[in-house]
Amino acid sequence: MTSHEFYMDLALQNAKAMKGQTDPNPLVGSVIVNDNRIVGVGTHLKAGEPHAEIHALRMAGDKAKGGTIYVTLEPCSHHGRTGPCAEAIVQAGIKKVVIATLDPNPIVAGNGVKILESAGIEVITGIREQVSVKMNEVFNKFIVEKKPFVTMKAGVTLDGKVATHTFSSKWITSEDARRDVHHLRNEHMAILVGINTVLKDNPSLTTRIPNGRNPLRVIMDSSLKIPLDANVVNDRQAKTWIFTSQHYDELKKQALEDMGVRVFVTSSRNSIDPKEVVDILGEHLISSVFIEGGGNIHASFLENKLVDKVVLYFAPKLVGGKDAPTFLEGEGISDMADAIELSDTDMEKIGKDFKFTGYPIY
Repeated sequence: MTSHEFYMDLALQNAKAMKGQTDPNPLVGSVIVNDNRIVGVGTHLKAGEPHAEIHALRMAGDKAKGGTIYVTLEPCSHHGRTGPCAEAIVQAGIKKVVIATLDPNPIVAGNGVKILESAGIEVITGIREQVSVKMNEVFNKFIVEKKPFVTMKAGVTLDGKVATHTFSSKWITSEDARRDVHHLRNEHMAILVGINTVLKDNPSLTTRIPNGRNPLRVIMDSSLKIPLDANVVNDRQAKTWIFTSQHYDELKKQALEDMGVRVFVTSSRNSIDPKEVVDILGEHLISSVFIEGGGNIHASFLENKLVDKVVLYFAPKLVGGKDAPTFLEGEGISDMADAIELSDTDMEKIGKDFKFTGYPIY
């Protein structure tokens, strides 16, 4: 491991610690080194607040002059809610800038590097690039497409069931796996389920970890069947948005809105187009969505090529039963040659269970 990789790993570690706090901004970490000593460390904490480089420069003070700054994402070059970090680096007298990856944001995209190089600063890019890119997979999609990064999650038995044929489902996975799910909820801006999940389980869809944030709760309910006493409607623990079709009850809509629920009437007559849901969420700066089912919701998002990442928690259990529901319903693939493959797959053990992660190839 070179010194460049060592210091960049420190910057990446600090950036990752802020996961779930910076939306819709990226995760960014920075380290300043002078005479082989760390003189400044910074992390972007929250959208609208100073960027990682600024925090590191403030900590370093005069010791930044003549030093090297490591940053996990290309320093910004534009005036947003904060000033350009590239210009601040130039003014601080930094001599070398080591960058993990360039910024995919079209208004930055190499301009930060140009400012630095024009000032005579040596710039090195590509140190731990793939680690940085994967860390910011949500930001990288949202900043380019203006649509949220969609993660589909399910807890299943080894034979793919999410309940028995009598719809008994608590609990498939262990407490350790369920705790991990709450950490994933904390990292996403919104959590989405269908109306059947609400009617069957009456979930709260909150994050039950210390200091966790509760994501926006999104319900797909084509005819507003949701009960007014449902937890997601009346517990006030998080905002709730409901997407419905043209076939809805006006009095029910008014009652929901009176309780603080936001109702979006989509363009379809009797159903809800998941593409429209994703577009509307993107327009409202929701950069990440965590889908927790059920099977038909999962199928509709996959069939429309809207799922960016799949997370499955496999419990070492077998249920069987042709009528037992699976995590993926819908019409299904007719030819095995057309099955959706997953790339960049990973499997890790969590308690008694196994957490699988993969990215659909469309």
